[in-house]
Amino acid sequence: MTSTSAPALSKGVEGEFSKSGFSDALVILGAAGIVIPAFARIRISPIIGFILIGMLVGPAGLGAFAGQYPWLHYVTISNAHGIEPFAELGIVLLLFSIGLELSFRRLWSMRGLVFGTGAAELIGSAAILAFGLYWTGQTGAGAIGLGLALALSSTAIVLPLVGTQGPVGRSALAMLLFEDLALVPIVFLLGAMAPRAGSDAVGSLLTTLLVGGLTAVAMLFLGRLLLPSLFAQAARTKSPELFLSACLLVVIVASLVTSAVGFSAVLGALIAGIVIAETEYRGEVEVITAPFRGLGLGIFLITVGMSVDVRVVLGDWQSFLAALAGVLAVKALVTAVLLRLGGARPAVAAETGVLMASPSETTLIVLGSAAAAQLISRETAAFWQIVTAMGLTVTPLLAKLGRFAGSRVAGKELAGQMDGSLESAVLGQVVILGFGRVGRMVADMLQAHDKDYLAIESDADAVAAARKEGYDVIFGDVARPELLDRLRDRQPTALILTMDNPVLVNRLARKLRKTFADLPIIARARDTTHAAALYRAGVTDAVPETLEASLQLSEAALVDLGVAMGPVIASIHEKRDELRAQIKSEAQLDEVPRLGGRRLRDVPQPSAGSNRSTPAV
Repeated sequence: MTSTSAPALSKGVEGEFSKSGFSDALVILGAAGIVIPAFARIRISPIIGFILIGMLVGPAGLGAFAGQYPWLHYVTISNAHGIEPFAELGIVLLLFSIGLELSFRRLWSMRGLVFGTGAAELIGSAAILAFGLYWTGQTGAGAIGLGLALALSSTAIVLPLVGTQGPVGRSALAMLLFEDLALVPIVFLLGAMAPRAGSDAVGSLLTTLLVGGLTAVAMLFLGRLLLPSLFAQAARTKSPELFLSACLLVVIVASLVTSAVGFSAVLGALIAGIVIAETEYRGEVEVITAPFRGLGLGIFLITVGMSVDVRVVLGDWQSFLAALAGVLAVKALVTAVLLRLGGARPAVAAETGVLMASPSETTLIVLGSAAAAQLISRETAAFWQIVTAMGLTVTPLLAKLGRFAGSRVAGKELAGQMDGSLESAVLGQVVILGFGRVGRMVADMLQAHDKDYLAIESDADAVAAARKEGYDVIFGDVARPELLDRLRDRQPTALILTMDNPVLVNRLARKLRKTFADLPIIARARDTTHAAALYRAGVTDAVPETLEASLQLSEAALVDLGVAMGPVIASIHEKRDELRAQIKSEAQLDEVPRLGGRRLRDVPQPSAGSNRSTPAV
């Protein structure tokens, strides 16, 4: 090989590499392995991280300068459409995993929520949006097409944010299931509304719905019959690769079948997941497909980011922002009102409404169908595609806003209960601040020894759940000065801080010591350093999690090794006292504050009339 041909070959290889899928794979894997962990360290949602990466490396970002700076080919995605099949696979696997969490019984129990609230939410949001768009100058058919498109919400982003088990996740899942089922009828409806649509459009829609329904029933029946045998054969080989191949085969075949009859591929994946959920292989299938699902979803989010042209958005940002705000407001209000009418708690309705407000990835499909049917212009479709991409980008922020709104609503709902509980509370109770896993254990032990208690928790959902289980818990924010004043009137015998937030516990300990100068204050500490800081803040006892876990582990090991229980307990107590002395030394205290010698065991207990402030309901 001559010296002149070597540079030519090098340039040829470089050009081939930059134009191939290798450079795209480099960007995607770099995002998943390097950039996203960096975002996680600064507490930015991976969903937002992937979308921002798509905006940065896409054709409208750094990719626009690849012609001037050839080295950018290595850090940008050269073929935006080339990665779309992998993004679609990620969404398909996501719906498959959602199906794994469902069962026939659970799905049947949700039928009213799916076909009642879900249908009303889609139709109601679409009708209001269509009316608003018609009022701004859209044609009637175009307004209907845009209303139906924008009324959809994102299954791919919403469900990973909230799951499917809680009340919010259950409500969101029901509405999203109906929207996925309604996607194909919507597309056919838009085709039937086209100016040049044939008279057989409605007939085609009815035929597709009939064939799709029969196909779904057949898949459910054959899946329950054949899949257990398939996975049993794969499991006998003890080959993870073969088992993974069987999983992907089932997902892809199911998706292709529903696509072939005119329905969405995600419907087939959902059916496959529901069928497998009834087998004993559900757990292994979920674990082995999780990496593919996560990476595929990341690719989908990158494609969402690539569809946003920041320069176009900045050029007309007022219009885009107004359009997005209008869509979010209408959908949030409609969803919250319908859920409330359906009997959902106000907090659940508020959080779900805000969460479901943004458009969906399927909105892009419906917008394309409306443009193809000549119901809207290409320019109008492009405008709303950018609005949709912006909506998808802010969905994680909407989830946080929804949780905040739900907490505020629940707080107002429970504020009256708190006032009533404090008014009727027995004087001289032990007050537990924070009611997570540690607070529950403390309450159980106090109750076992007939010590009256009252717990205060700032998480409204946790309060509601605990009260249903019979715990004496009220909602309240202990950082509020008025709550501390109310506590002083109740004459507590001791305060126990169980929150897993070192900064909050330190600040609260100082406030409580100023308010209750002679009261025992027992606090949960993260480690010995945190315990020393709490002693300086004025607590009576600080219990480091790491110290106690180590002592319990040592005790269990010594007893299992045959050492007598008595000497083991004695040595554990000695070691605890030794470590506590070290902590006090680190805190520069000669001894724990004496508090007049008053400790919890020395405090007279209230009369045995009632161990509850107010019966929990």
